[in-house]
Amino acid sequence: MSVEYDKFRVRLFATTKHSTVSINGQVYYFGNIGSYLKTSNATGDQILCEVSAILDYNQEGKLFSSFNLDSSREFIVKPIGTITTSGKFAMGVGIFPSLYSDVEIVTFQDLQQILSSQIEEDDDDKIHHSIDIGYSKSLINYKISLSINRLFNIHTAVLGNSGSGKSNTIARILQEVFRKENNHAYGSKVILFDSNGEYPKAFNRELNDDIHVIFYKPNAGDVDEGMVKFTLPYYLMNLDEWLAFLMASERTQKPFWDNVLQECYKFYRMFNTKEENVVKQFANYIKWKTWKILSEIIAKADSDSSKMTIAKGAIQKMKDIYSLVPKHEVPDQVVDDLDNFFSVCIKLCVVYYGNNNNSLSEALPKFIKDEENARYVSVDLKAGANAHYVTSTHRDNNGEAFEQIDEGSAMKIDEEKLKSGDYFDYRFLKTAAELVLLEEEAKGNLRVREFTSTLMTRLDVFLYNAECKFMKETNCRYENEDDYLAKVFGISEESNETQLICIDSSEVGTDVLELMTSVVSRILFDYRKKQKGEKRRKHPVHLILDEAHRYIRKDTEYIMRENIFEKIAREGELVGPRGWLSPEAMNKYLSENVEGRNFDCNIDHQSDLFQLAKVFWYILQGNAPIGCVKESDFLLHNSSLYSLIKQMLNHSKKRRPASVDIVINDLQIIVNKYYK
Repeated sequence: MSVEYDKFRVRLFATTKHSTVSINGQVYYFGNIGSYLKTSNATGDQILCEVSAILDYNQEGKLFSSFNLDSSREFIVKPIGTITTSGKFAMGVGIFPSLYSDVEIVTFQDLQQILSSQIEEDDDDKIHHSIDIGYSKSLINYKISLSINRLFNIHTAVLGNSGSGKSNTIARILQEVFRKENNHAYGSKVILFDSNGEYPKAFNRELNDDIHVIFYKPNAGDVDEGMVKFTLPYYLMNLDEWLAFLMASERTQKPFWDNVLQECYKFYRMFNTKEENVVKQFANYIKWKTWKILSEIIAKADSDSSKMTIAKGAIQKMKDIYSLVPKHEVPDQVVDDLDNFFSVCIKLCVVYYGNNNNSLSEALPKFIKDEENARYVSVDLKAGANAHYVTSTHRDNNGEAFEQIDEGSAMKIDEEKLKSGDYFDYRFLKTAAELVLLEEEAKGNLRVREFTSTLMTRLDVFLYNAECKFMKETNCRYENEDDYLAKVFGISEESNETQLICIDSSEVGTDVLELMTSVVSRILFDYRKKQKGEKRRKHPVHLILDEAHRYIRKDTEYIMRENIFEKIAREGELVGPRGWLSPEAMNKYLSENVEGRNFDCNIDHQSDLFQLAKVFWYILQGNAPIGCVKESDFLLHNSSLYSLIKQMLNHSKKRRPASVDIVINDLQIIVNKYYK
């Protein structure tokens, strides 16, 4: 055998004519691509290798020069891992074999050490450690077993072409786990997003009777036998998830939609508080918002004619907003008061020869209550073209007066803030959006409707598209995310009901699918992060993403800006050795996707140069160059070598060498000058 750093060349004896051998009655195939061989190093460790190529060999050294059945053969084998003298297997090779080492057959006993579960000595053999998934194609008649703990303790991908059996493999693994008798997988929790609706067939029979399985389906109907309606409460979505679904821009539309959610929450709170005169508070709040908008318009440096035209438009839009509120929620007395308020406002916007004569500006201060008891405001038009305000302690006989605005009550409502997970009524979203648009227009942002047109169209999709019905179910309200997990997924500290949960998403669109999987995964991830110590290790949750390429993508069309699945995958994972991380690797770990932090998180070849410099420093003198290093810290006293390493350790990529070729060239110059 000859040895290279990445492959070994094995020559068979010319007398070996077959690719099989019988050992203790068991036939082994060793001459096939993908079969395994082993050799030994100087310490007695066995090195496992895989056959990657088979060549014809003759003594003249000319490969494939003639067709000779009597010639010997060569195998090209790749080293995979090492079986130590203690019988433990590890990936990779530390000490390579020597030249002309013998090569041996890998027996089933060797494979047992490599592939089988490692059962600890203190186990009482009552706990299941492995599952069988089939027989090896390259190792004839060898049963393949997987360690349950090792398989479910890491991120795993099942890859293959359409129809190659990916879903069947997933189903087989779960069947093997949940068919176990005695010490069954009661403490497990598997949530499977079924993109094609095919898994119920695999799990509707032959599982352990103690395993509880539930099949969810968004917008499930009567024809979906065995399916339970799946709900995803809209009020559990965070701001970023709303923005992603509405396809809103991060910088310009995020503040707008945040204000919409806040206003929607205030409307809901006004109509769902236990305090008396709830609807009266709503009317007072609407009047106060209108008063603020009119005050903004009056403050502009435009002509009276222009300002009054804008004011009349704003008043009419406020009336339209008010009309969106269900009338059965508002008693007649409050309706009359609001109608009178809008009527007075319109009358105060009178223009005579291009002038308003301060009718509106002088009237607005009197709209606000300044006494303990509110008075009523009405308009007297007897003065001619100018509209004057009057106040009285009772309504005028004509009934066209409105009650003054209680600014303190309105501001108290305005201070209500929506917190993550708080319930609000989606029916107020349209009303709230129109109100915020009107406020922005009053401030001079006249193109705000143009900038938010796509967002408003997507809002209509949420409000009126039947596909989003499962997000708006109000029959079951959840107090918070933990309550949702407990009732829908059976996840709580007290219990672990339902071991297998299958969510059929075959009938929802791609954008809704992306949103649904991301929100559920984010809620689960946040819940698990809150668990500490033993609680976090107890009852783990396993996510299985069928057809994951449909909603885990790295392109501009993916609606979720922050891919929650990448966040889950890299949780607690450092990108490199601790203490040797490049600035970019540390930025990626600490601040990637954090709003307001625009640090370089791109790990590239120059990041490798930074970490390579730390490795050089460690090799040369045994410590790590952390902090502000000086030449006096470099023990080799070689200025040229120190300057090169220091350049590679620059915080800014722009000041590091542009490529590894430059480093190699400089190192070669240093070696030729000082060390030859």
